[in-house]
Amino acid sequence: MDGKMLVHLSAIVFVAIALTATAIEMTRKDDPPASPSVRAIQPTDDPLREGQLRCQELGQKAASDAQCLRVWAETRARFLGRTRTPAAPASSSGEGR
Repeated sequence: MDGKMLVHLSAIVFVAIALTATAIEMTRKDDPPASPSVRAIQPTDDPLREGQLRCQELGQKAASDAQCLRVWAETRARFLGRTRTPAAPASSSGEGR
């Protein structure tokens, strides 16, 4: 085999491999993306969510609303995975002021 024939044969083999790879890639079906995991059962009536929406509507006044402060505390506890504890009565000692 002379050099010219070897180059032609190599080019034909290269084109054949490229065509085969292209055909395989075009016929391959991609798996659908995995859906994010969600809860199977969503509570329809969540009082905490309703409280959050109420506080959102209050805007700046929510910072001094006792119910909103309780809602935010419960939201933090739920987010951090802490168990719910009964709300303690408000103290008149003026803590945190």
